[in-house]
Amino acid sequence: MTPRLFEPLRLDDLVLENRIIVAPMCQYSAHAGQAGDWHLMHLGQLAQSGAGLLTLEASAVSPEGRISPADLGLYSDETERALGRTLDAVRGYAPIPIAIQINHAGRKASSRAPWDGGAQIAPDAPDGWRTEAPSAIPHAEGEVPPRALDADGLKRIRDGFVATATRALAIGIDGFELHGAHGYLLHQFLSPLSNQRTDAYGGSLANRMRFPLECFEAVREVVPAGKPVWMRVSATDWVEDGWSLDETVELARELKRRGSAAIHVSTGGLSTAQTIPLSAGYQVPFAERIKAETGMTTIAVGLITEAAQAEAILAEGKADAIALARAILYDPRWPWHAAAELGAQVRAPKQYFRSQPREFKALFRDASHGQR
Repeated sequence: MTPRLFEPLRLDDLVLENRIIVAPMCQYSAHAGQAGDWHLMHLGQLAQSGAGLLTLEASAVSPEGRISPADLGLYSDETERALGRTLDAVRGYAPIPIAIQINHAGRKASSRAPWDGGAQIAPDAPDGWRTEAPSAIPHAEGEVPPRALDADGLKRIRDGFVATATRALAIGIDGFELHGAHGYLLHQFLSPLSNQRTDAYGGSLANRMRFPLECFEAVREVVPAGKPVWMRVSATDWVEDGWSLDETVELARELKRRGSAAIHVSTGGLSTAQTIPLSAGYQVPFAERIKAETGMTTIAVGLITEAAQAEAILAEGKADAIALARAILYDPRWPWHAAAELGAQVRAPKQYFRSQPREFKALFRDASHGQR
């Protein structure tokens, strides 16, 4: 019997051969938004991991939408060519489907890389720029407040999501995830802690959901039917009176009505006041409730590190897929090891077939389809 973790998963017309997803993970290693040699090495090894889907890191819809000056973007001919070259090289040796996470960082833009402290870069400092957000409320004390978006700004960003999705189609992307989590722009519209607007985009839950849903609808409209579009969400701000799980369930229902193929459930990232009780699989209960109440295909993430743990989450119906981030950076062969432990098969390049331990001689299936 095939373990649940290694059963196929359908997202609209895209069929994943297993339920392991490489989560989007920022690398802070682009040059003027362009992918380079680091991305070729990074994505190349993850494409050979045996996972069912590889998701590109948060890719900005504009230069000012980047989290850091070294963030990946897909907003110009130059960024499109650079990412296209990288993906052509990866696809030459790995048949794994590839998704993109489309993002605008909002007030969390113009920031240093985590290894440089992650603080805001002031607008008048080298590499810095003035950020923009739903309201002129800074992310952290002492930061330069963002510029509150007006109607023209909202249209510009909405059009940017569409333009990035269109460029992603041109370079053969298979799936499209809008980043509505971790305190970035779409999440900033959702949370009353960062959205204090008094127009049609602030106040009530329906109003706070309006702009993220408009961006989703605009991307869904330009992406051909059958290609999956979904959103990553933070199910709670972990702050009193912030964005809540109850509100996330309502957002999920609205996304489902608009044709979302799935929902990717994370938490936090919006406020420096957050208090997160970390433990193994600590975000899974949020995914479980959303799945139970909406019936959506649900992706769980967060301190899921062991094969048996991932299998139990799926077997117990708490989620439909498992996204791995830090765990698969630490062990890029995590799906191989999970398949060996659970008694499943996984794709691997034929060049690596001799690496199979003696007790797992039936572990690998050929992943060389399409190799040069």
